Amino acid sequence: MKFRNILGIDFGGSGIKAAPVDAKTGQLLDSRHRIPTPPSGTPDEITEVMQQLVGHFRWKGPVGIGFPSVVKDGIIKTAANIHRNWVGTDASKMIYKKIKLPVCILNDADAAGLAEMKFGVGSKVKGVVLLITVGTGIGTVLFTKGKLVPNTELGHITLPSGVEAEIYASDAARERENLEWVSWAKRFNTYLQEMEKLLWPELIIIGGGVSKKWDLFKKEIHVDTKIVMASTFNEAGIIGAALACRINRDSLKKKFR
Repeated sequence: MKFRNILGIDFGGSGIKAAPVDAKTGQLLDSRHRIPTPPSGTPDEITEVMQQLVGHFRWKGPVGIGFPSVVKDGIIKTAANIHRNWVGTDASKMIYKKIKLPVCILNDADAAGLAEMKFGVGSKVKGVVLLITVGTGIGTVLFTKGKLVPNTELGHITLPSGVEAEIYASDAARERENLEWVSWAKRFNTYLQEMEKLLWPELIIIGGGVSKKWDLFKKEIHVDTKIVMASTFNEAGIIGAALACRINRDSLKKKFR
């Protein structure tokens, strides 16, 4: 089995999106297809959605999936935004049993980061790069000298006010509290300042849906680190999941032979 054309899947809080990807170039080979995330998000429900996405594209090759969780060797370790029954499961083997195709699973933010560092705005930066995806939650990805530090989960830090960053400054918080962009941006700026003090990165990349709204809130962002918007936007998770599958092709061949 060749590991160039790969189905990338981005498992998000509101929707699960997929598209086939040329993992060597980062180009989508077909239009994205999206299925709403089942409200309870149990393993059975999510694996059923994965099967529907594979069926939609009539896919027969490898599948890479970005998962909203800490993931180690395909095993789900946390469940901040997914059903608790996922914790401790080998999601790669569970989904493999459903779709009968090799499956690579990694943290969803890590997937987006891989895409940006390989094909996007981080590709030529050699120092510390922090990518922050802002959507239902806050995902973080850290690279140093081009190497991924997996599963950082820095969206869950406690801010000086005593509140968790994700609860306070995610896009879901903006929508939940009906905040204007300027008001929300002040919250997000507080979070960025904490990240800067902790990590001193050369570059911060903002991804997720808010990256398309930069002009609405950029005047409220005051950090010394250079900030750029992700160039792959909402496709980053799909592209990065496929790329991870290609990067880990040797181990996948052994696991699913």
